Amino acid sequence: MRAMVCTRYGPPEVLELQELDKPVPKAGEILIKVHASTVTAGDCEIRSFKFPVLLWIPLRLYLGVRKPRMKVLGQEFAGEIESAGNEQTLFVEGDRVFGSAELKLGTYADYLCLPADYAIARMADELNFEEAATIPTGGMNALFFLRKAQIQPGQKILIIGAGGSIGTMAVQLAKNSGAEVTAIDSGEKLDMLLSIGADKVIDYRKEDFTATDETYDVIFDVAGKSPFSKTVNLIKPEGVYLMGNPNLAQMFRRLLQTKKGDRKIIAGAASYKSEDLRYLNGLITDGKIRPVIDRIFPLEELSEAHHYVESGVKKGNVVISNR
Repeated sequence: MRAMVCTRYGPPEVLELQELDKPVPKAGEILIKVHASTVTAGDCEIRSFKFPVLLWIPLRLYLGVRKPRMKVLGQEFAGEIESAGNEQTLFVEGDRVFGSAELKLGTYADYLCLPADYAIARMADELNFEEAATIPTGGMNALFFLRKAQIQPGQKILIIGAGGSIGTMAVQLAKNSGAEVTAIDSGEKLDMLLSIGADKVIDYRKEDFTATDETYDVIFDVAGKSPFSKTVNLIKPEGVYLMGNPNLAQMFRRLLQTKKGDRKIIAGAASYKSEDLRYLNGLITDGKIRPVIDRIFPLEELSEAHHYVESGVKKGNVVISNR
């Protein structure tokens, strides 16, 4: 099978197209013919091994000390079940599925073997493979954090870094909860954010969103890059600050009591569940959320796709097509 192999940690050029043996499913596993995957900021971090200090040692031990232990990267996918091992009854041959390989990785290839009890679900009929591949990472992360906030109709939510895979899902999920959504990102992404439901948009390059008297019930900092001391003061008493990718300093500061009110500051990592994918599937079927795709690259142009994602200009998702 074709696979894009990560030969070492480094720039996108370390990704090489190679021929590998087609995997064989073990007991409890399924063999998936991958039709589409994506490139997220997280995929680029794994390839280059640029992580916060707090995560450096455990991830280096898990992913490989000198070079990647899992040679084929990629976290989310959409495809078809080609065959299934014994001891699993969740899927049958021919099922159209989408899901996450999590840190097992391996989606940048023609075939992928995963345990059937991973976060995998059947695709909505309304989706093609390229669209379905964009749902798992963005959808499950946005869902995880917004559920923590318990958003109520009429509440005001600020989403910082709203133009990526997680942010575009968060905007739509917050609108479905009845919130008034203000989305922050670079200017070229603002029209897209308005098109998926944002009530207000802010270009962070032109406007300091912290220099305002506006306050919010919920702030979701998707990338964890906003200035903590200024941003936390924009939260209403008893409001919630969601930190999607906090750096080391922010992780420690969240342990300190904020200056006023009883604000909750929540950081962490999303848990991936197949029932969440089925829930997102239902929202798609009902027309309440939709995938946002910027560009589609063929598998052999994966390096170019990684360069594009690292440029910071992508709107929503960048998809890799195996078809």
